[in-house]
Amino acid sequence: MTVDEFIPWAMARPETEHYELIAGDIVAVTPERLVHTRARLRIGRRLAEAIERVGLPCEAFIHGMAVQVDADTLYEPDALVRCGERLPDDALVVTDPLIVVEVLSPSTAYRDVGDKLIDYFRIPSVRHYLIANVKTRVVVHHERDGGGAIATRIIHDGRLRLDPPGIELTDIFGLES
Repeated sequence: MTVDEFIPWAMARPETEHYELIAGDIVAVTPERLVHTRARLRIGRRLAEAIERVGLPCEAFIHGMAVQVDADTLYEPDALVRCGERLPDDALVVTDPLIVVEVLSPSTAYRDVGDKLIDYFRIPSVRHYLIANVKTRVVVHHERDGGGAIATRIIHDGRLRLDPPGIELTDIFGLES
């Protein structure tokens, strides 16, 4: 199946069902534990707050916006940031995210640290891929520099500077609140 075929198919499913399209194959996304949902919301909120603090023309989205990798791969990350002209209200897909975030869960961890790591960096606009492990309260930050090299840092204190777009995330896991 292609992304163009998948989107109408997925839109016809009940809202409680979620799927991703991986190399043309439909993959069901399993229900989430509350800890995952809370982490996704907190990280999305931290991204939005950081963008607002510095007044950037960017938007943070949480679960629901799809990211298109190619004609037959479409993921639904836990959070993302996109900068530039505002997307139309009826948009379903982001093709140019700057930051992509996945919160690890037992059912998807292997995909988040493997295929998604490779696929997200196939998108030219992606500069940061964050993988948040709620259990260990660690964020693995993969960052592509201007020359295309990807560096990885492990963040333990919940503070992270993301350039571009020039924002700082603090208290990612809600330890200070």
